[in-house]
Amino acid sequence: MPGTQVSAVDIVIFGGSGDLTARKLLPSLYLAHRDGALPPQFRVICVGRHRWGDAEFRDFLDNQARPFIEKQHYSDEAWAAFTATVIWRTLDATQAADYAELRPLLDDGTARVFFLAMASTLFEHVCRNIDAAGLNTPLTRIVLEKPLGTDLASAKAINATVAEVFEERQIYRIDHYLGKETVQNLIALRFGNAIFEPLWRAPTVKSVQITVAETVGVGTRGEFYDATGAMRDMIQNHLLQVLCIVAMEPPASLDPDAVRDEKMKVLRSLKPMKLADIARDTVRGVYGPGTVKGEPVPGYHQSKGIPAESETETFVALRAEVNTWRWANVPFFLRTGKAMQDRVSEVVIDFADVPHSMFGGSVLRHNRLVISLQRDDSVRLHLMAKEPGDGMNVRPVSLAFDFKHTFATRRADAYERLLLDVIRGRQTLFVRHDELEAAWAWAEPIIEGWKKLGERPRPYAAGSWGPAAASALIAREGAHWHEEM
Repeated sequence: MPGTQVSAVDIVIFGGSGDLTARKLLPSLYLAHRDGALPPQFRVICVGRHRWGDAEFRDFLDNQARPFIEKQHYSDEAWAAFTATVIWRTLDATQAADYAELRPLLDDGTARVFFLAMASTLFEHVCRNIDAAGLNTPLTRIVLEKPLGTDLASAKAINATVAEVFEERQIYRIDHYLGKETVQNLIALRFGNAIFEPLWRAPTVKSVQITVAETVGVGTRGEFYDATGAMRDMIQNHLLQVLCIVAMEPPASLDPDAVRDEKMKVLRSLKPMKLADIARDTVRGVYGPGTVKGEPVPGYHQSKGIPAESETETFVALRAEVNTWRWANVPFFLRTGKAMQDRVSEVVIDFADVPHSMFGGSVLRHNRLVISLQRDDSVRLHLMAKEPGDGMNVRPVSLAFDFKHTFATRRADAYERLLLDVIRGRQTLFVRHDELEAAWAWAEPIIEGWKKLGERPRPYAAGSWGPAAASALIAREGAHWHEEM
């Protein structure tokens, strides 16, 4: 992927005391620093409204960020060296005058990254205030954390405002799923192996499943989540991005626009859903009380910040179609949910059945390629093979490739990889403005359709695989979710 070598960088994190900063950004930067992946000269400037001195900020680093570094990767010496480069500045993102505090900290000849780890409603304020303070230079990049807007109109407004200040080459709309090593390996699997390309299409492929299941509930994020829901939080961005990689045509290169042009073609080819389609081909759910991994979990409506009358969904399963020659009549089943039985992110390619069985009483199962993006990070190809012994009976077997066992070196996590790409000016794994708007243009009518239909989300027990209607949805096509096989 194209990029440039950078010898010095200043990273300014808006929302510097937030959950994302503590859980992901600072631990990722620590690991990159420990492994020598960051430029020789770098600083991290966390900004926010807290009026912290050095002691309070040090407590934040030690108590809120350090626990999210795995023990085998932590050392006091490396942590001290990293945190010596991290400082705090009090700043109200909505107040233009406060940005003068940043100017003496930033060298005009140094690459600078503004990471907006905050609500997207503040993005427009920050961009305009950065511009007014004269902080935008040719070496500046700005990172926008999802969700980018709450609908198509707000996404367009954010894009327009950011474009007033920054050129598209400076803008990095982050979707951390694209930073996962296994998602990038999906690209390698598809386009680095000649055996798959002739099969990666209709009618050889019978159906495609994309599942992102979480065992956690909403926890302390109830107020945010209730205004968002699973469709906005997961389907509109993460799952559609994975669908694009599965369904896109081979790009000419890994140049950012070459890849993103092909993804755009997929988004434009998604069949729009009318109200009858939404009623038939989508399932919304909300989790009730249950048990996950042996621990009791209260229902969504018993969680802090959730009103009793809430109709927000915590689960979505739907059937989509990509209207191209390659994927004609191949259903794509997307599924995501909270408080599910297991933590799973996977792509399942179901191949067509053999046209005729010659194996007597043996039950043939179709071949299935399972690409695990989370949990065990593996690729498994399920085949039929002959049982040992007399006769010609066949049974399912699998060929497995496990990334952890094959590659012994530590793999950068998603945010670590994407932060390094931002610093180096690599945009391939980031979302372009037209991708964002195309995804919203497809997803928003579904959200509006649910309102018109007036149906509350179907209940499912925490620790289950969601409402039974999700199994019925896929069973109509003669298919089953992977865990049901």
